[in-house]
Amino acid sequence: MIKDLLNPSTLIRKARYYSRQLSVRVAIMGLLAIGAVALSSLIESWIPEKLGTTLTGAAADRLLSIIANAMLAVTTFSLSVMVSVYRSSSTQWTPRVHRLIIQDLTTQNTLAVFIGAYVYALIAIIMRELGVFDDKRAFVLFITTVLVLVLIVFYLIRWVLHLQSFGSLIDTSRQVERETCRTFRDRLANPCLGANPLVDAVPEGAEVIRANESGYIQHIYPEGLDSVAKNHGVHIYLVRNIGGFVFVNEPLVQVHRVGEPIDDDHTDETLHDGIQRSIIVGDVRTFDQDPRFGLIVMGEVASKALSPGVNDPDTAIDVIHRIGRILTDYDDEVARDRDEILENIFVRPLDPEDLIQDAFGALARDGKTVVEVQQCLQSTLGGLMRHPDDGLCKAARGAAERHLLRALSGIDFAPDRDQLLKSAAKEVRDSVTAKLDAGKAT
Repeated sequence: MIKDLLNPSTLIRKARYYSRQLSVRVAIMGLLAIGAVALSSLIESWIPEKLGTTLTGAAADRLLSIIANAMLAVTTFSLSVMVSVYRSSSTQWTPRVHRLIIQDLTTQNTLAVFIGAYVYALIAIIMRELGVFDDKRAFVLFITTVLVLVLIVFYLIRWVLHLQSFGSLIDTSRQVERETCRTFRDRLANPCLGANPLVDAVPEGAEVIRANESGYIQHIYPEGLDSVAKNHGVHIYLVRNIGGFVFVNEPLVQVHRVGEPIDDDHTDETLHDGIQRSIIVGDVRTFDQDPRFGLIVMGEVASKALSPGVNDPDTAIDVIHRIGRILTDYDDEVARDRDEILENIFVRPLDPEDLIQDAFGALARDGKTVVEVQQCLQSTLGGLMRHPDDGLCKAARGAAERHLLRALSGIDFAPDRDQLLKSAAKEVRDSVTAKLDAGKAT
């Protein structure tokens, strides 16, 4: 039932999702502009006669005309800049980073303010023509218009400063790193989305609920899903994690009956509907709730930099260091102690093997003959091998050996091979050397 999903946590998650949409911010600013004009008209009648007649409508008209003419031109220019940056970032770095740049808050807020100011000026001009504002009493309208101009100037300066780095490689890398760190911290604060870790097999006899459409699992509302499970007397096991691709009629979750529904209104039909509404499936993968996707995008940026057409190994080295900083925050979700758990749902924890592969797999393959990149990779993996989490240490150790073997097979110059071996951790170097010697002996 829909009322099962109307809990504060789910509503906050939905509000946060929609607040990142440009159209929503523009609509909010437009409504605020309408409210500002209406409020100015209301307050004007309360202003004393002596003060209200100090400024006439002609003074406000000139400012409103400036805002209406300037905001249309500035908004058009800003939109053209945005489109250019989106296209260039998709071409130069990776198409996946385009969706992150679209959600840039400075850009969205600036456009929303410009359009909102334009709406304010148009409505104020219309109300002046209709005689709502007396030509001899426009004190509040003038002051409100001045405040709108101050807001425009502030965001215009902020926008110009933002354009100095907007869409650049450093700025883009920082955005991806920042967003990936955010999703990691959210996941670490709520391991397994706040649910029970699904580490054992699903109980026998659990009912399989299949996906209604094909696509990536973009978002899960765990609190709403837990309410659905509780009110229907079931435990829900998410057999597919966020970011996974599911085909129509493939298993999406499994449901195990542990009790009775709270009332007759909660049926199998409402259970299926509640599950489908709590798990959002779309045609593209998103950063929200998906730390693995952020690692994949960062790896793609490094791979693009290593392509022959770009040939920028320093960018790949920078990305490797950024990924290393992100992964140092990793902690085993299953081992963490939690006071509050969503008791009725079970979610698979992050697998450190997947994290290491998502982060370094593509760039290690594409840069296997670039000694500097491989040295940085071995240094970073060596640092992760000293991480307090045993699972991440083991995954880093295996990746270091695998990538070192691949690099040595692609580098023919002996001094480069020796230099690369020296950069690897001792245990990795000894293991790889032993494997190479065993291969030569056979």
